[in-house]
Amino acid sequence: MSPARLRRPLLDWYRRHRRDLPWRRTRDPYRIWVSEVMLQQTTVKTAVPYYEAFLEAFADLPALAAATEEQVLARWSGLGYYHRARNLHRGARHVLERHRGRFPRTLEAALAVPGVGLYTASAVLSIAHGVALPVVDGNVRRVLARLFALRGTPGRSDAPYYNKAEELLDRDAPGDWNQALMELGATVCLPRRPACPACPLRAHCEARILDIVDRLPEGRARRAPEAVTVAAALVEERGRVLLVRRGEGPLMGRMWEVPQTSLEARGLPDLVRELKQRHGLDLVPGRLVARGRHAITFRRIRLEAYASRLRRRPPGDPERFRWATPEEIAALPVSSITRKVLRGLDSPQLPLALEPRD
Repeated sequence: MSPARLRRPLLDWYRRHRRDLPWRRTRDPYRIWVSEVMLQQTTVKTAVPYYEAFLEAFADLPALAAATEEQVLARWSGLGYYHRARNLHRGARHVLERHRGRFPRTLEAALAVPGVGLYTASAVLSIAHGVALPVVDGNVRRVLARLFALRGTPGRSDAPYYNKAEELLDRDAPGDWNQALMELGATVCLPRRPACPACPLRAHCEARILDIVDRLPEGRARRAPEAVTVAAALVEERGRVLLVRRGEGPLMGRMWEVPQTSLEARGLPDLVRELKQRHGLDLVPGRLVARGRHAITFRRIRLEAYASRLRRRPPGDPERFRWATPEEIAALPVSSITRKVLRGLDSPQLPLALEPRD
């Protein structure tokens, strides 16, 4: 199959049907970089409002580099996977120091930016600067797996996918071509129930010809979901809520949250003991005031918040404890679970939407 026979129909389709997304209205590498980082492990629908708010706060790379980590995490709060925000922040400072605030134009220099891997570097360089580099993400893997009936589990060996992506790449319009492949995977060549009749490449799709579209790409076994109960202590005083700061760690490290049990605990039966061990808090839980659901990786969390009172006040340590009003909480890097607890107070009997983030 000649690559040229695939390029024109797909590019024509993309230019007619592409979604009008804010990061597609610019060639600013900083703004494209922000979008690519946000879209990792996040849907477009979820990312758009965060993207716009983030750029309102940090309009350019020097503004992001000059911000504190807490300010950056506050704008990211609720989007989840907070290591992405930290890496983006570190990367902005690197680019400001090493490249005078301009995202590098070579793959080697881009890969030296903290938090920037091959996919992100190739996406930014191809879209912003027209560098002829292929991209391979989950959407592209799925399209290529079906188009060429590629076997094997994506991720274990990406070499066949990168080879095909390199072979197909339109070197005259690499940015549009890469986005076209991603758009096709995101809107037509879906993981389940792909819209094959609407696909501009359907006549060339080997998986369709072999009637194995639903079997490709071959997937790895997923870990079974694990049910978890998290109990949170809601302590209020003169319109302020007690927050505690998480320690360092890959999962919501250094974020503020309502005091709560760990994911390994049993919920309410462990609430008093765990909060005393983890934070030195001595409290008495009262009535259930809010409940909801949440998801973190493979865990499906039942969330329960209890109005609680302290036997004694925590020490005056602003690095570990904080009393905050709703307005102050909105400006802090706060975990998604805590935001759900506080929203749930308005309708405590209604389960909150399941949103797989963090």
